[in-house]
Amino acid sequence: MNTKTTAKDIIEYMESLYDEEQRRGLMRFFKTAKGEYGYGDEFLGIKVPQTREVVKAAKDTPLSEIPELLMNRWHEVRLCGWLLLVDKFERLATKRLTNEPDAIRKRDEIVTLYLKYAKQANNWDLVDMSVPKVIGHWLLLPTFLGGKEAGLHHAYKQRVLDSLAHSPNLWKQRMSIVCTWKTSQQGDPSWCLRYAEMHLHHPHDLMHKAVGWMLREMGKRVSLDLLRDFLDLHAHEMPRTALRYAIEKMSEGERKMWMDKKVS
Repeated sequence: MNTKTTAKDIIEYMESLYDEEQRRGLMRFFKTAKGEYGYGDEFLGIKVPQTREVVKAAKDTPLSEIPELLMNRWHEVRLCGWLLLVDKFERLATKRLTNEPDAIRKRDEIVTLYLKYAKQANNWDLVDMSVPKVIGHWLLLPTFLGGKEAGLHHAYKQRVLDSLAHSPNLWKQRMSIVCTWKTSQQGDPSWCLRYAEMHLHHPHDLMHKAVGWMLREMGKRVSLDLLRDFLDLHAHEMPRTALRYAIEKMSEGERKMWMDKKVS
């Protein structure tokens, strides 16, 4: 594929990759039947490695072109848009550029666009492959959003995540917890603990899995004792799926101990 610089070029190229057999398989995998969480989503039948190749070739597509991709009917085209945002953000988030004012402004522009179109990340893969590397990484970096005065940045970032967490949209809710994968990787457990507790009684199985997964990653990356402290407080009330995911890497004996906690 030649380098693509417009959304129209990217869409036309991706539509040329249409694969009916793979499309049917993806429609089943992503639960697109009536009554399922992915109902109404449409696929071209393009596998993720193929989409990543498109992103690699189209990495210099202007930011102004990305919304057209995010608003596209095809799941894989939207994924391409989210992954282009990831690529652009990561190139602006190197150690050398962390505190560079122009890089900060450009990162903030990407974050603002991401949040504006967040509802277009309407399946778990679109969220999970993008939000840790954009919103999660942004939580760890300088920003001009929310005011330049010292001390305002954390409060502003927390308001952003709180707005996602309290949204009626399932995928925005998932963003608020899955973005903490990045903060836990960098040694900060506070974001994970806040949103795991906030979503503890969420009714959807996809959120139970996300909460347990992020708690497990926090325990792995930061402190297993912090995870145990959280479980001491909440194991008795956690959905069993969330608990199973959280304790997955523990010994068999410890897993049994936590699973035997009485559900209140």
